[in-house]
Amino acid sequence: MKHNHNHNNLPAAEIKLVPVRFEFSHPTAHAVCVAGTFNHWQPEAKALHSSGVGNWWKETSLAPGTYEYCLVVDGQWMPDPNARESVANPFGGRNSILKVASSPEAAHLSDAENLPLKKETSQKNKK
Repeated sequence: MKHNHNHNNLPAAEIKLVPVRFEFSHPTAHAVCVAGTFNHWQPEAKALHSSGVGNWWKETSLAPGTYEYCLVVDGQWMPDPNARESVANPFGGRNSILKVASSPEAAHLSDAENLPLKKETSQKNKK
């Protein structure tokens, strides 16, 4: 009898990867990479591409889930200034949080849940 080593009980073919785009701007950077739990904290695994005018980007695909990551800019580790959330890391810095939704609809719902609520003014009903 074979043992199923896939502990989430989903066949590997059913896990859908979701496109993710990292973007970063730095006018003097020479090399920018991204390292996180999705690539075992190996910055060389995900080098960003330069547009030539200080804008950097990387498109990749990840399984749905929550990941921690940092940008590595010319060898210096830093949180992503575009990230919505971050957590303290064991080195005294911050790791950015990336939440990859399972579908565009789930991503839209997650974005909507993070929007501030508008306060209704009860004064418009007063005379």
